[in-house]
Amino acid sequence: MTLAKFLDDPWRTSHAAYQHSALAMTPAPEYASSEVILASLYRVIGFPGLMESAVPQEGRDLDREIQKFLKRRQPRVGATLDADSFHMMLHSALESPKLPNQSSKRFLQVTPLVPQAAVFSGSARTTGNPWSAGTLVRRMVWLGARDVAHAQRVWSMLFNALSIGADDDIFARFLQAEIKAWAGDRQWTAPESPEAPMLAPEDRASLVFPAQQFVRDLEAVIEAKDSLTRRQWTSLLEAALRIAAVSHVLWLCEVHARTWACVRDSLAGGGPLTIEAARAALFPSGSTFLSYGDRALASIKDRASSYLLARLGLNAVLWALEEEGASNTTTLGTAAGLFAVCTSVRDARDKLAASAILQKLSEIQERENRAILCRKGIGSNIMEFARHVLGQRQAASAVLRGYDQGYALKKKGASASSPWVVGLGPVAVLTLVHCSLANTSGPRSVRRLAQHLAAYGIAVDHRDVAQNDLGHQLRMLGLVLDSPDAESGMLLVPPFPDRAA
Repeated sequence: MTLAKFLDDPWRTSHAAYQHSALAMTPAPEYASSEVILASLYRVIGFPGLMESAVPQEGRDLDREIQKFLKRRQPRVGATLDADSFHMMLHSALESPKLPNQSSKRFLQVTPLVPQAAVFSGSARTTGNPWSAGTLVRRMVWLGARDVAHAQRVWSMLFNALSIGADDDIFARFLQAEIKAWAGDRQWTAPESPEAPMLAPEDRASLVFPAQQFVRDLEAVIEAKDSLTRRQWTSLLEAALRIAAVSHVLWLCEVHARTWACVRDSLAGGGPLTIEAARAALFPSGSTFLSYGDRALASIKDRASSYLLARLGLNAVLWALEEEGASNTTTLGTAAGLFAVCTSVRDARDKLAASAILQKLSEIQERENRAILCRKGIGSNIMEFARHVLGQRQAASAVLRGYDQGYALKKKGASASSPWVVGLGPVAVLTLVHCSLANTSGPRSVRRLAQHLAAYGIAVDHRDVAQNDLGHQLRMLGLVLDSPDAESGMLLVPPFPDRAA
């Protein structure tokens, strides 16, 4: 690969120093919903070897198998339900809503209530090679964990919680056995300890970022499992996954923009002059991606555009450095790596200026303007990912329009053209209150919840909670007590008191 080839097709191949970074956006997000993320997580953690692209075919095979038994009026060996009842369960009781543009498409889509349901349902696309949203979750766990041992422990805890055991409710145990009897012999197996990139210990020492908060919240959600039915618990898990996944992606966008700012300054002889300065410039002390009650998509688009500009700039400079013989094997995932790259850029800035790297980069940006504006390609995929993961499901069937209650974005009005604004659904509120009170003792005001949301880049003034939609949701769910001594007059109530610390 050369700089010239990169300039011809800048999105196809990234430089190794960028691609192998712990902060690279891998896998690249595409369309997903909360159920797609959970189903893919099942496959990543407990069905090794099951490819995302094989899932739609597994669904079609299962539908054909059911039809075969329907015609013959024969019982299925090992199954409790007959073919007609099982078909009704999949297409009614367990049906997951399709989007309006999917209403005419025939494919099996069910709620990922148990692991076995993920064998034949829940891929991001029904054709081609869908991306693995579960791999993104695994990278978040490794990035947010304190060390490798902590990451492996959380991953094992998650596998055990996702498994169906004697402590699960009777319907979950029945459903797992019934689907297994009909859908083949895919074995749910304990995970290995997969390697995934981690932040350098010296970088994460005082860092606060969404993946770190997600790992803490994941442990809190797992702790709550014994207090809930399987459906209630998976709803909580989905709500935590969807907020954390989008916040993580937006945080990566910001880190990319900050990295590129350092490298761009180095082209002019500036940039960080020490590793400590590189660390301060690379990692934000706090980020606000969304503001409660405000429109969301414009802010997300700005972040995605800044990520695309940074990706182009970083790769162009890295390929140019390699051509000038000034490259090194350091990746960009650490403050030390960024400092080393900036030093190489400063040392070679005369050669880079002679090669007109900034002019070439400007030409690429102009040529790829539609992609940078998120109208096609990677940027469009990021927008689609954020909108569908956070947004309330717009079901094609009127009967299922209240199905999704774990959203973080909602339509401002009833019109299809109404803007998406930041607003939490009841299940999301329940999840965040539970996670914000985990490992605490004594009463906590709504300020604690506001701080928890801020860790995910969602800004809400705790003094406004009493009057806004969030305060209304908290009261309706019985999650606050009005107290004149508390900030904003509202104290949080643990949703599962028997599990409170």
